[in-house]
Amino acid sequence: MKRFAFYPGCVAKGSCPELYNSTVKICRKLGIELEELWDAGCTGAGVLSSEVSDPINARTLAKAEQLGLPLMTICSTCTGVIGAAALRLQDREYREMINNQYLKEQGLEYQGTTEVKHLLWILVEDVGEDELKENIGKPLAGVKVSPFYGCYLRRPEDVIKEGGRKRYIEKVTGILGAENVDIRGKGKCCGFPILTHNETNSLAMTAKHTGEAREKGADTMVVPCPLCHLSLDGQQSRAEKQSGKEIDMPVLHLPQLVGLALGFSAEEMELRRHFTSTKDVEVKVSQIPD
Repeated sequence: MKRFAFYPGCVAKGSCPELYNSTVKICRKLGIELEELWDAGCTGAGVLSSEVSDPINARTLAKAEQLGLPLMTICSTCTGVIGAAALRLQDREYREMINNQYLKEQGLEYQGTTEVKHLLWILVEDVGEDELKENIGKPLAGVKVSPFYGCYLRRPEDVIKEGGRKRYIEKVTGILGAENVDIRGKGKCCGFPILTHNETNSLAMTAKHTGEAREKGADTMVVPCPLCHLSLDGQQSRAEKQSGKEIDMPVLHLPQLVGLALGFSAEEMELRRHFTSTKDVEVKVSQIPD
């Protein structure tokens, strides 16, 4: 049974509800059972210090542990931050301090057993290639996809654990029948974390990554992080103005791309919510024989 405690994170329940909705739909299709953690707090997104964020993340990890389930995330940043917290909480003395000072009064106690997994990893390791292929309703033959991991899903090594995970997007898009278009910046920052501190550099990073994908002939980029989506899709028009170059690069959330291959429509995957038009890639997918 593929059953997980589901931690959707903040953005998927706010700015990017299409990410949440597409995730729920493809998980149902693939037989992934989700127990959503409705009252879990933000991980801290790498902005808060560990002294502040670790108690919050320990509470989330404890709630998943109570269910006896691994924790599924759909945000690279959440995966990196809560995964790093889980590693620190392997220290028994530190974990007991967190339990006694913060969790005990809520009737919680974290034992350090919760595994943290991004949806991308689950698609490869728990669903697997054979089952993914069995559920494909529309192979994405001829669709050129540029993978973009961002900061947190390829590092640090002790959180990622499996070296092969650094190429899991390419693996999944290949299974779906798409053609991968590699860009140099796929494992670099999207620009979102510095948007309010250094807007010029942030938009330059967005323009660089989306522009390179366009120059190399990609039909769309795919991201496993809603913060990357907010930057690469949401800030793309501003990045175009700053760079003086038209980019017009569609950016899909990972479950949206998977959903299209599973046979869901563009409407069901809510592609019209995006800032940058997805019309061209929608047309290309619609012309593929079932």
